[in-house]
Amino acid sequence: MLDSMRLFPSDPEARAVAARLYEAVRDLPILSPHGHTDPVWFAKDEAFPNPAALFIQPDHYIFRMLYSQGVSLESLGIPQVDGGQQADPREVWRIFAKHYFLFRGTPTRLWLDYSLSTLFGLKERLGPENADAYYETISKALQAPEFRPRALFEKFRIEVLATTDSPLDTLEHHEAIRESGWKGRVIPTFRPDGVVDAEYLGFLENIEKLGAITGESVGTFKGYLNALRKRREFFKEMGATATDHGHLTAMTADLDPSTSESLYQRILSGRSVPEEQQIFQAQMLTEMAGMSVEDGLTMQLHPGSIRNHNRQVYEKFGRDKGADIPSPTEYVRNLRPLLSRYGNDPRLTFILFTLDESTYSRELAPLAGHYPALKLGPPWWFHDSPEGMMRFRELATETAGFYNTVGFNDDTRAFLSIPSRHDVARRIDCGFLGRLVAEHRLDEDEAFEVVHDLTVNLVKKAYKL
Repeated sequence: MLDSMRLFPSDPEARAVAARLYEAVRDLPILSPHGHTDPVWFAKDEAFPNPAALFIQPDHYIFRMLYSQGVSLESLGIPQVDGGQQADPREVWRIFAKHYFLFRGTPTRLWLDYSLSTLFGLKERLGPENADAYYETISKALQAPEFRPRALFEKFRIEVLATTDSPLDTLEHHEAIRESGWKGRVIPTFRPDGVVDAEYLGFLENIEKLGAITGESVGTFKGYLNALRKRREFFKEMGATATDHGHLTAMTADLDPSTSESLYQRILSGRSVPEEQQIFQAQMLTEMAGMSVEDGLTMQLHPGSIRNHNRQVYEKFGRDKGADIPSPTEYVRNLRPLLSRYGNDPRLTFILFTLDESTYSRELAPLAGHYPALKLGPPWWFHDSPEGMMRFRELATETAGFYNTVGFNDDTRAFLSIPSRHDVARRIDCGFLGRLVAEHRLDEDEAFEVVHDLTVNLVKKAYKL
């Protein structure tokens, strides 16, 4: 099922160089500094219940494709807001197998084939005729100790795995991991959207909880900022090295204190209009950059996604159910207030992501190729495909080089896809470098240095790992 030369260039010379480079990094440890796996898996280390719960129900890449072809989310057992999740896991798997052909040509197919083959020894293409046999094989394997979450973590050679967590989270599962004596490094990431975005469900209640947790008076902007500082410090104590911000736009602002206070009071009133909410988020990005200068947490910005586009799905199944859609994003003007204040400060590491590929060469690479604080995150979400990764390298490298990027992060909720995603990224980077060597644009010894940096060193540096 898996060809050892997959994803390498078709040109024989570039292909041979890519293969040599890949051998040098294939077995290096995985650094996963941004993802969405559930820390409870590693805290409790319980067996995954069944193949559907492992492969299908956590992975919106899978169920959004099935949904697009008329398969209901109810039939796949996707958890509902009211707590409903009534679906026979074996039947869910049969539905998945019946529609496996939908993933032809997609990165999801690469990840799935890799996991099925390398972990479970399943070499035939999945389909209706072997669905039950696949289910039985995987189910049996999941009961073995070597398929528990911690054992898989070690099997995958994961050196560090970051989760993404609400600022109100107790981080009790991270604490349980630390107290267990297990050596696996699972760290939180501070994601403050729920107390920054006024459109977030339960926003005002979240602000009250923030005040209660920290003992700060969040009725003033100063108290609110102090509460956020305290939560960031708590996350740092629990191992966090980064923050993450998921805004619709990359707009930033640099308001004076009195204007910020007035705006905050308007937000707290519950009567603010969208324009005020957007300016507030813009100001908070700049405030967060200042806090990162203070406490050293790497700052990540993931803009440009219109979240929960399908209102019907959102109301029944909640957030993150495959209905987030990319939107054009502008960076040059929007980031200028923040960069004017902090972009030249070497204490800040600010990693930019995009869903708008048209900005790679026009905006992002020139920005990162100038401001010391800026780095480019890897292709994200809809673009973490072989083609998307190659487009990123081709469009960004000419202006930003390799060393204003931060390697690869998998950004996944599907635990088993982590090694396959990193394998794809390593192969694409090796292919890109192999082509540069074959075209006499890079010496091969330099290519070996670069591929090690892209795989390990740049990630460790950017995320302070």
